[in-house]
Amino acid sequence: MTQTVVKLSNPKDAAVADDLPVAGSHTRHSVVIADKNPVVQAGLRVFVSADPRYHVMDVVSDGGSFIKACAGAKVEIGIIGWALPDMSGGDVLAVLKQQKLPTRVIVYTGDNSPVVLRKTVKAGACGFVYKGDDPSVLMDTLSSVARGRLSLPFVDIDTLTHDPLDILTARERELLAVLAKGWTNEQIASRIGISHNTVKYHLKNLYEKLTVRNRAMAVALYMSSIADERS
Repeated sequence: MTQTVVKLSNPKDAAVADDLPVAGSHTRHSVVIADKNPVVQAGLRVFVSADPRYHVMDVVSDGGSFIKACAGAKVEIGIIGWALPDMSGGDVLAVLKQQKLPTRVIVYTGDNSPVVLRKTVKAGACGFVYKGDDPSVLMDTLSSVARGRLSLPFVDIDTLTHDPLDILTARERELLAVLAKGWTNEQIASRIGISHNTVKYHLKNLYEKLTVRNRAMAVALYMSSIADERS
């Protein structure tokens, strides 16, 4: 799977002067927000509405409502969480593309892993902001996206284009596949024919290579990679 990122820009480097409203003009960029957390919804509504360049048309809690809002009115910019109750941010972007809706999307997420960023870029998002970033990063990203630019964090391009499982040995891939089936360490040792301590050793190396902390995160990464291969 090969992917080319046309442009990566640092949101903090984005100039905002040419995005400010012209004196006497009442034109503002229309925005719809989608996040499953009511606190995040309220915070984003207040924060974005405080900037005179933007008009928050609606705030919703799921992907279906976001898509409906974009289809029912001219929405220039969407700010969406990656994990919505009914679908992922990638699913939302796929539907927008399928329905040829022109809304430019910024993914605003608490997950700053390379996997999510890679999926965000592949799905066609125009911006990516981590919820742990300074609020000014979101506003700078909004400014860039409003001008038709991409605004994505500086990352090693390889993290966006390579399969994270490529670095695993054949045995580590085999272990990851059976982890995804729900096998315990004892089942792995018995069925593969290695000791319990050897299983733990391989899993430790596996987690370190994938930069995950536990079995659940490793399985999630595996399932994500498999889904990418099928898409």
